[in-house]
Amino acid sequence: MRPSLLLAAALLVGSVTPIRHIDATPVAATSYRPAYHHTVPDYWMNDPQRPIYLDGQFHYYYLYNNDYPRTNHTAWRRTTTTDLVRFTDRGVAVPKDTTVNGSIWSGSAVVDTNNTAGFGRNAVVVLATQAHAANNNAQAQFLWYSTDRGATFRPYSAAPVIPNPGRVDSRDPKTIWDGDRNRWVTVLAENDRLSFYTSTNLKTWQRAGEWAMPGLGVLECPDLFKMVADDGTTKWVLGASANGKHIGQPNTYAYWTGTFTGTGFQQDGTHQWLDYGWDWYAAVTWENPANPLGSRYAIGWMNNWDYAGNTPTWANDGFNGTNSIVREIKLKRQSDGGYSLVSQPVNGLGNIVASTTSLGTVQVNGIVPLSYAGEAYELTADISWSQLNNVGLQLRKSADGSRHADIGVFGNYAYLNRGFTNHPDTSGRFLESKSPFDPARKNVRLRILVDRTTIEVFVDDGKYVHSSEVFAAPGDNGIALYTDGGAATFANLTIRTLTNINQQPAPTGTVLADFENGTYGTWTRTGTAFGTAPATGTLPDQQPVGGYLGDGLVNTYLGGDASTGILTSPTFRINQRYLKFLVGGGNHPNGAGYATSVNLVVDGQIARTATGRDEEYLRWTTWDLGNLMGRTAHIQIVDNNTGGWGHITADQFLLTSTA
Repeated sequence: MRPSLLLAAALLVGSVTPIRHIDATPVAATSYRPAYHHTVPDYWMNDPQRPIYLDGQFHYYYLYNNDYPRTNHTAWRRTTTTDLVRFTDRGVAVPKDTTVNGSIWSGSAVVDTNNTAGFGRNAVVVLATQAHAANNNAQAQFLWYSTDRGATFRPYSAAPVIPNPGRVDSRDPKTIWDGDRNRWVTVLAENDRLSFYTSTNLKTWQRAGEWAMPGLGVLECPDLFKMVADDGTTKWVLGASANGKHIGQPNTYAYWTGTFTGTGFQQDGTHQWLDYGWDWYAAVTWENPANPLGSRYAIGWMNNWDYAGNTPTWANDGFNGTNSIVREIKLKRQSDGGYSLVSQPVNGLGNIVASTTSLGTVQVNGIVPLSYAGEAYELTADISWSQLNNVGLQLRKSADGSRHADIGVFGNYAYLNRGFTNHPDTSGRFLESKSPFDPARKNVRLRILVDRTTIEVFVDDGKYVHSSEVFAAPGDNGIALYTDGGAATFANLTIRTLTNINQQPAPTGTVLADFENGTYGTWTRTGTAFGTAPATGTLPDQQPVGGYLGDGLVNTYLGGDASTGILTSPTFRINQRYLKFLVGGGNHPNGAGYATSVNLVVDGQIARTATGRDEEYLRWTTWDLGNLMGRTAHIQIVDNNTGGWGHITADQFLLTSTA
């Protein structure tokens, strides 16, 4: 672990990187949703699924769980993009729990151009892992297909097309068309080995062979593709998410170059890593349609199973799931005659640049703060030196200098160290990531992407990349350059501020109540649950409350779940079609007894009702009032429950003309 830059004494004797736990308490009016990285709209996202290119756009699927954190059941959700930067959500495509086999796990989609499966030309066919209910929930591979251009899928059968071969681990099928042999090939992850299956119709599969790689843990999310290198050489690449932590290596995407024989794989040498950071797992790659053999794209899940639930985005923004920026990868011949994948962010990032700050050349001997401050930007620098021990940048730096994430070069490695700021790792084991660096070199080029919860570092040509979660506190937006043991020149220092393309504006309309200014206004209350005024956030002994707007909200956790009561609005005329509001708290629907609910009452009858989901994050609910236009109504917020989750939260009631 490199020396700390906090104190002069530490530069001499070294230091232990402190463990900083994240603060899960929501900060008022603060969002941790990244500005330009793809995120799940709500709840949970994990494994990316390889995108397909159809009708001039990429269709990207990922594992999605709208029951998080109560269950771990996942579906496939779809989003589309043309530039691999801006994504449009399209909703669930492959539904979960609609067959006896339950959840949909990882797999891959293909466009069946020649109708080999019989579902129609250009049908989209998915091969994915599910738990085979008729075989003690053993992992097996099931077929789903779409005849509406990948928007929705139906199951081919409740029986698997690739049954479990008698192994505990048999999952994550990656299917490609093998043009050399005119057949489909699927690679399956089976613990410490990858197995190959072949088919001519996507329905009937034969096991062709396997390839073992012990020593890298349980392999997952395999990959197989052909590429042409920069010198014209054609190579096959076999990849998988792997775990090298026990040998001081990453647990991201490992890959091997070599030859695919049709039944196995002949590797050129040892494994390499496509990312050296802590948070680039379950990554997928896919063809660049403009240059299928010379260029591919890649995206990874920016999280780690060691601390997957530890994020401020859940309490503050109601979601847990962020992807890396999409990168373009190419195959490059190295000076030793081997071949490596190199990565750079996609060119589409240039389309969301809000401003460019060119700082030219800066001489550094010690610490030099920059006047620029930000939380969403790209920074590039060409750094050179004659003699020094350590050189780099402090990013997301606090005003007092005590918190920062460090990126740089120290001796024989480049690093990203998040140990001096907030981060998800409570164990203190996964703080500084390292990649090899030739100590004889006297220069390095760094390209760094910073967003609200992530930092990605591309070293030189991108053979070495570091992607990690960094949960810097709001307002920690400073930058400083530093050296230790000598001077360095930071040339071509450029910062491109990137536009917030993920901002989700609140709905607008006629406000019936927003519970601001410390009063319920003309709403009337009974019981003790509502107190004398709206709450201003989380109440004593309550889990963190988030998702409300402004300062005030209805929160009946006053004195705990034991309090009850009813809050009633004045009457109003329904003159717009939709009523929108935020609701959270307990899942106790009206009519089930002991309700925690929001009710719309018309002519003395409950015409609409909603409840929470046993969570403290408030989410938007929309009621279509089209058949009630012109009627008089009032709203009731009811807490009649004294058991677990026996409370309700609500805010921002709006009448609006748009859904």
